[in-house]
Amino acid sequence: MSQSVKPIPASEENRILSRVCVIGAGVMGAGIAAHIASAGVPVLLLDRAEGGDRSSLAKTAIERMLKTDPSPFMDPATAKLITPGNIEDHLADVAGCDWILEAIIERPDLKQALYKKLDAVRHPGTPVSSNTSTIPLHTLTEGMPEAFKKDFLVTHFFNPPRYMRLLEIVSAPETDPTHVTKLTTFCDCVLGKTVVKAKDTPGFIANRIGTFWMLVAVKTAIDSGLTIEQVDAVIGRPFGIPKTGIFGLIDLVGVDLIPHINASMKATLPANDRYRDFADDIPLIGRMIETGYTGRKGKGGFYRLNRKGSEKIKESVNLLTGEYVLSERFILPPHLKRAEDLMTSDDRLGACARQVMGETLAYAASLVPEISDDIAGIDKAMERGFNWKKGPFALIDQIGPARFATLLQSLDIPVPPLVARVGTGRFYEERDNVPHELTPAGTYKPVPRAEGILLLDDIRKRGKPVLSGKSGALWDIGDGIACFEITTKMNTFDENVLTILENAITHVKDHFKALVLYTDADNFSAGANIGLALFAVNMAAWSETLKLVLKGQKVLKALKYAPFPVVAAPAGLALGGGCELILHSDAIQAHAELYTGLVECGVGLIPGWGGCGEMLLRLRADPRTPRGPMPATREVFEMIAMARVSKSAAEARRMHILRKTDGITMNRDRVLADAKTRALTMIEGYVAPEQPEFHVPGEAGYTAFTMAVDGMVRQGTATPHDRIVSGELASVLTGGSHDVTENVSEQQMMDLESRSFMRLIHTIPTLDRIEHMLETGKPLRN
Repeated sequence: MSQSVKPIPASEENRILSRVCVIGAGVMGAGIAAHIASAGVPVLLLDRAEGGDRSSLAKTAIERMLKTDPSPFMDPATAKLITPGNIEDHLADVAGCDWILEAIIERPDLKQALYKKLDAVRHPGTPVSSNTSTIPLHTLTEGMPEAFKKDFLVTHFFNPPRYMRLLEIVSAPETDPTHVTKLTTFCDCVLGKTVVKAKDTPGFIANRIGTFWMLVAVKTAIDSGLTIEQVDAVIGRPFGIPKTGIFGLIDLVGVDLIPHINASMKATLPANDRYRDFADDIPLIGRMIETGYTGRKGKGGFYRLNRKGSEKIKESVNLLTGEYVLSERFILPPHLKRAEDLMTSDDRLGACARQVMGETLAYAASLVPEISDDIAGIDKAMERGFNWKKGPFALIDQIGPARFATLLQSLDIPVPPLVARVGTGRFYEERDNVPHELTPAGTYKPVPRAEGILLLDDIRKRGKPVLSGKSGALWDIGDGIACFEITTKMNTFDENVLTILENAITHVKDHFKALVLYTDADNFSAGANIGLALFAVNMAAWSETLKLVLKGQKVLKALKYAPFPVVAAPAGLALGGGCELILHSDAIQAHAELYTGLVECGVGLIPGWGGCGEMLLRLRADPRTPRGPMPATREVFEMIAMARVSKSAAEARRMHILRKTDGITMNRDRVLADAKTRALTMIEGYVAPEQPEFHVPGEAGYTAFTMAVDGMVRQGTATPHDRIVSGELASVLTGGSHDVTENVSEQQMMDLESRSFMRLIHTIPTLDRIEHMLETGKPLRN
């Protein structure tokens, strides 16, 4: 749940559901229960009564999730909010729940039998929903009482519920609209979902289009003679599709899913639906399933890891023979990096792209208004349900609707009426700085936007930044609040980022009331650009390296002591320097999926921009930390030395990177608005913090830390270079040569950081670690 000043609409009816019942403790039902509990809402989880402990299925599901990695819980402690039970002994308890969500096996007869039992015990007017992905709503409610139909919906979560942002809501004409409003608000504001309203049609929106796309891709790949790697490269990043591509995605969701999809769609789709042209059984997939190659959950799928001794070799299926061969990475030629270039290329790669994406985008356009009247909703469904960067209609706009229509004609694919209607225009237009979308009637309407959502992309479309450089920009987001964003790859820090941030601080001081640090990108910041650092070191540019360290310290402290509030709004990765940036902010309004930490020791360095001191201040400000110089120092030492990274914002709070007063927002699209609200509340009477002094443990503390690491080296759990790196870290945190009776100023702490950083970057093992991280993305244990 968003924990900003005004996290969700104030209406008491829509504010929050006090308790939710989930029935079905399988992977999906249990995952939904875990996500609801992660939002701080109590859950009753029921399944069949089985064995001596009649609630063992639900209990086992909770235990299993606590051991699962990645975890379905944002905070394992919230597992206590789930009460396990069974539908024979505890069904009457649903009367105390505000929403009943069914997630049992996909059989209408079993679901309806359950609904009849629920109808006898639920509180009148309580919404009941099914998590079905294949059964139409009207089938589920057939023969049920009218009062039950009024309270029934479909709420289709995507797997895994914690990480997939899409939720499709389907209602019937007789469904009480207040249930749709209430559950939409709850799932958006409290559970953090992008809620898309779908019509009661087979597969709803995302699965209807997404599974069609997968089927077309597999059949096209087999017919094209291309390798799996080539197809994944073509139907991948040029179209804003994750690097898993088609075949990696099928391995992830399960190869054995395809026959089930085919059977379900054949049973429910109209006779003339183009889906049916691709829904025939695929012999290769049948053979893979028979031999246990069902994807990542089986022995492998289209890709597998084959062990030869201690070595793992990646292999892939030859689509013509069905045999596994060595997987060879395929890189698209530079002139085929864009979707529009691939779609018009005359080679086999272009032919594959045209066939797969031509069929898919045309199919999506042909389904309006059958599956939805809202093309923006369809785009959101594919973006959030299949992780496309752009949905079908945004992709057609990128290619050019008129050009796309011509391509379809060349492929003998019928041009959908909506594509013909848009002609030389576009599906999306900006009108009076408001994004508009084409309607089925051929007119334009504003793209629906829930209250409380603010995106930097919206600000970007309305004008130019007040300050900009090649590595960052400063935006006016209204009400006297400025927003600074980093614009480098992975939002890494270089000297240009520090320069534009330094200029932004000065500009905000003169023209704004507060500053928010934010980006719409997937990751807040992956830290310093270690590639540039390695280049500088290889050139023996030691003075330039030191200059960057000192400049980073100067700029982040200028941020900390600026005469205006600074609110960091991180999401995704906030590592190393990115973590130090948020540590220097007055407040943090984080997205729930925040993966942050001071990870410099992983590449043989230590935090160099004030991170050590800021973490000490956070630990010592917590009244739960024992008094004295050693307890806080020990905890910070262990966290930094082990390069710990939070697996959620909740864990970042336990690590003290987030304070108790910092906020967590569940919905990614609401982070900026919540951060802006937070900044507005801090303006009146704002006073910059005073410079601290540090009570350090001195030489005794340094000795204790180094002895502990020496023991780990002897046991083989730490390497010889770990001893050197942790020794420098210990020196900084314990005050260097300062005695336990002396306090260390903030500037002295930063001086210790910069000296230790420079000593480490002179060492060959540290350079080896940096180079290995750049080449493999993994830490080197040397």
